Amino acid sequence: LGDELMIMSGRDSTLFELNGTAALLWDAADGVTPLDDIVARTICATYDIDAATALRDAEELLDQLAGHGILVVSDAPITVEVGLGRGV
Repeated sequence: LGDELMIMSGRDSTLFELNGTAALLWDAADGVTPLDDIVARTICATYDIDAATALRDAEELLDQLAGHGILVVSDAPITVEVGLGRGV
């Protein structure tokens, strides 16, 4: 898959194919670092895109993944138990 990543929802078996940009975002999601910091540190540092556009695109992706139970979006840092998914 190169720099792409495949993720499947355990809740509804929906399969997501993340492109290289989305895979960077996924890899950086640690449950502690705020999304705007992740976007600035990974997406904006790698690609020629403005922060507002990158953040909007990241929020749309995370909303889709959260809607399928693949990750949890939180305003406060969260702890993630091994094997239970990701948090942003």
